[in-house]
Amino acid sequence: MFDTMTFTKILGGFAGAFLVFLLGKFVAETLYHSEVAGHDGEVVQGYLIDTGSEDSGEEEAEGPTFEEVFEAADAGRGERVYNQCRACHALEDGANGAGPYLYNVVGRDVGTAEGYAYSGALSEAADVWTPENLSAFLEDPQGYAPGTSMGYSGLGDVEDRANLIAYLDTIGD
Repeated sequence: MFDTMTFTKILGGFAGAFLVFLLGKFVAETLYHSEVAGHDGEVVQGYLIDTGSEDSGEEEAEGPTFEEVFEAADAGRGERVYNQCRACHALEDGANGAGPYLYNVVGRDVGTAEGYAYSGALSEAADVWTPENLSAFLEDPQGYAPGTSMGYSGLGDVEDRANLIAYLDTIGD
């Protein structure tokens, strides 16, 4: 049933099919993924599909600024947003946790919470916790003050930040 010639034909068929597959893969990579040197020596993609998204010339519509949102901020909603902060921060004067206390934080000098050891990165970023500085910090703590010990990833929604800062502004003197 299986003689040497039949076995050789089957093995040759598989090897031929494999070689055709590899050749097809090589041709596809050459067409779509290769890089070719352009006229000025810069490397350009071998096959480029123009989507037109880069040269649209239109700027994306930006939402309202923080100042506009802060004027209409709701401290009651900010209290609900504060629940995200509660794990590390306390509102009582002098009650530090993993983070410094937030009593009277709006308008306070940066890095002046008594009894809390700051990382030093905050004092390089700002002098006073104005609503604008707090908003920028809460949006992206690591981006605003690289090296800060605050491990929070940030609060992206401008309304949530404004409401939280309005709530924190009611806590204190």
